Amino acid sequence: MTPETNASAILADLVAMADLPGAPNAGMAGCIRGHLARLGVDCAVLPGPEGDRVNLFASIGPRDVPGYVLSGHMDVVPAAGQVWASDPFRLRAEGGRLYGRGTTDMKGYLACMIAMVPEFQAMDLRRPIHLAFSYDEEIGCRGVGHMIARLPDLCAPPLGCIVGEPSDMVPVLSHKGKQAMELVIEGRAAHSSQPDLGVNALYPAAELLLFIRDLAARLAAEGPFDARFSPTCSTVVAGVVQGGTAVNICPDRCAIQMEVRSVPGQAPQDITAQVLARLQGLPGVQVSCRELSSYPALPPPADRGLADLLERLTGQAALQSVSYGTEAGLFHAAGVPSIICGPGSIARAHRPDEFVTVAELAACCAMLRGLGQVAAG
Repeated sequence: MTPETNASAILADLVAMADLPGAPNAGMAGCIRGHLARLGVDCAVLPGPEGDRVNLFASIGPRDVPGYVLSGHMDVVPAAGQVWASDPFRLRAEGGRLYGRGTTDMKGYLACMIAMVPEFQAMDLRRPIHLAFSYDEEIGCRGVGHMIARLPDLCAPPLGCIVGEPSDMVPVLSHKGKQAMELVIEGRAAHSSQPDLGVNALYPAAELLLFIRDLAARLAAEGPFDARFSPTCSTVVAGVVQGGTAVNICPDRCAIQMEVRSVPGQAPQDITAQVLARLQGLPGVQVSCRELSSYPALPPPADRGLADLLERLTGQAALQSVSYGTEAGLFHAAGVPSIICGPGSIARAHRPDEFVTVAELAACCAMLRGLGQVAAG
């Protein structure tokens, strides 16, 4: 069986594992470990602090020399509430397409990683190829940082990392950073006929929302700007507001969820800090906040070595930036040169009837085969 054919079979097993973020992932991790064990590959199991989720890390070739990391996340977004033509957690093949939750984001890449192991083993690699599988990416890249912290114990400093998010097999050089926060304002409840006895939490929340609106306008007008992105500036958006229980009750609580997406060179935390300062300055109420998710930007590379390699392996000119975020920013922040390149299209991700094509899996295997040849050098 060729790696291209085997990738489809492996993908069927991976899709059957409904590994949702924020939940135990023993089933998915066990499935991957089983595939690797059958190929004679030892896999390091790296528990996260939650106690019920793990990252996985495996190596083909010598670990004591610098090599390449292939990185992908195991979790997928839920399919609940979406109308699918078939069971989203059972792979369906039709007309060269493979349908199922996570096929494009990003279990297709994971399947290719595993399917190529026998070829990597046969190449007698001089430089290793590492397989990194992370958890809870879909809720803010929460798992991979714990694995990155363990890299010095697992391998020599890598030459580069290929994060296989769906990019139509086009190498992607950069993306914005992100921080999402929940801001809570607490007042005092009262009957609506006597509002003077309460403290209405909605009114200071409205002031904060207007501050966020004005901050967004200031960023759009003043920058900093980076023409490689659209929009070219950092952004801040209030996305969820929850407050009040009934029209005849003075509401004692309001929660706002907001997010910042920042261009490289501007940390999202620096923008969030301005909102938090305004939150702390609201009079007559109790306030609190918590981070929902965060990851750094992936800046354009100073050294184009990895980009040139991926352009050669894929035959595609690199794309300067994408609007979505990935774990690549965290690898870069840890000193590992990183790039995004994987099968499937981001336009299909998180949607009903998500799919990856057989041809896309074949193109991914071809790229990884070329990487193996470079590592065998």
